[in-house]
Amino acid sequence: MDNNPDAWDALDARITGCERCSRLVAWRQQIARTRRRAYQGWDYWGKPVAGFGDLAARVLIVGLAPGAHGSNRTGRMFTGDDSGNFLYRALYHAGFASQPAALHRDDGLRLNDVFISAVCRCVPPDNRPTREEMDNCQPYLLAEIELLKGLQGVVALGRIAFERVHRHYLPGEPLPDFAHGGWYPLGAGMPWLLASYHPSRQNTQTGR
Repeated sequence: MDNNPDAWDALDARITGCERCSRLVAWRQQIARTRRRAYQGWDYWGKPVAGFGDLAARVLIVGLAPGAHGSNRTGRMFTGDDSGNFLYRALYHAGFASQPAALHRDDGLRLNDVFISAVCRCVPPDNRPTREEMDNCQPYLLAEIELLKGLQGVVALGRIAFERVHRHYLPGEPLPDFAHGGWYPLGAGMPWLLASYHPSRQNTQTGR
């Protein structure tokens, strides 16, 4: 299968150079300038984050947005924070990742049969992108879906990702109830959709 690397490179360049949302541009750059004390020696990425993974993937994982000191720092999806630690450990144990930890872009991590993306490509204040900001980013996710020629299924991490993916494939159809572990066949010629809670600290370290 031709993975069309030139098209992927062009898409990645469009994503990382995007400045459509002035609020997000200002916020991501502010975080990159001030930095968290633990990462004062880091040169923060501070730009939109493109998708990452196997360009021949059959499974697409969609999150919400980069973390302030995770992807916004490292420049790779779900890398460098607690959400990524949880996700990549699970992918490693399931055979989709070459290693259980994701620390930075050059750590040697490789994904097999999985591609990871997000609804929003810039870190939003309070982790809450606006509808307009998500709409501005939507074409990037749809372009990635178009380039994943062997796509068979989508794992949506959280309700927003679930709703965005469902509406893309079944516009105008009533949204089904979001349920962790819920499996939603979307119809002939379309991928299945699997709903999951987002692997954020709020969900994985509840003490329950």
